[in-house]
Amino acid sequence: MNLPESSRFQLTPDLQICRILNGMWQVSGAHGKIDRDRAIAAMFDYTDAGFSTWDLADHYGPAEDFIGEFRRQWATRRSPETLGQIHAFTKWVPRPTAMTREIVEKNIDISRRRMGVEALDLLQFHWWDYRHRAYLDALDYLAELQAEGKIKHLALTNFDTEHLKELSDRGVNIVSNQVQFSIVDRRPERQMVELCQERGIHLLAYGTLCGGLLSERYLGEGEPRWGRLNTASLGKYKQMVDVWGNWSLFQQLLQVLKEIADKHGVKIANVAVRYVLDKPAVAGAIVGARLGVSEHIEDNAKTFGFDLDGEDRDRIDEFATRSRDLWGAIGDCGDEYRRR
Repeated sequence: MNLPESSRFQLTPDLQICRILNGMWQVSGAHGKIDRDRAIAAMFDYTDAGFSTWDLADHYGPAEDFIGEFRRQWATRRSPETLGQIHAFTKWVPRPTAMTREIVEKNIDISRRRMGVEALDLLQFHWWDYRHRAYLDALDYLAELQAEGKIKHLALTNFDTEHLKELSDRGVNIVSNQVQFSIVDRRPERQMVELCQERGIHLLAYGTLCGGLLSERYLGEGEPRWGRLNTASLGKYKQMVDVWGNWSLFQQLLQVLKEIADKHGVKIANVAVRYVLDKPAVAGAIVGARLGVSEHIEDNAKTFGFDLDGEDRDRIDEFATRSRDLWGAIGDCGDEYRRR
């Protein structure tokens, strides 16, 4: 499978990514059992198809170890010279506490060792509590490690607009911020997109499929009970849908998305991802990969084979006028994860 050129995005002068990133939260243990060997085999399939960019974190169970093993097998079965086409973006999510150079470097070295790399392609930093100002120290030390060659690029995860601006004003070279962004959750459009456009910062969107709720599987279905929401993603995003509106309104949204999908010969998920990829400042969307369990390589590829027209976007945007404003209900990007 050869993905079109539109599937690529130049995130930095030396880093080109696939605009659909393979999300590895699903190997963390909260989405069912993942077989290591089958998962590694699936990683070859994704990469061979052009989906060569991976999103993970230090706390996603064995995700970093999977990347390390995948890279080792790739170098053996293909060639070490082609490892450069594989990009893996990890996260560091420390507990808010005093930050020292030793603490920061130790954790970065752990990720480097697990992933089998000299330098992390993109380190996405998350901080749970802005009231604990040690995140400024952590970023300063991360910048030092970047200068020393242990990190190629620095990024953030779930930082709000105010604190993204603070770090940008401080001179930290932030490549991207990973935030929840979907047809249901449009909070980045309130302030984040404008700041990113001003500062040359990109957005990596997650939750774009609402954990799988934005799919034919739930069209025409009654509201699922919690026992049927058998993954962490489904539980999390069902709560988001509940804040956004209600199941009846969500069904109406799914019906409109189905009509748009049928018009273009694709699936609801393709429409949902395409809609977010077309938003300003968005470099890519993270789509979960249940490696070795269920693969969506061919389905994901269809996202790059069509364009939404003005009528499509208007029909989708109309739901923003009928649903609750998540900015008012939750706050800015990432506020759902922090004490205020």
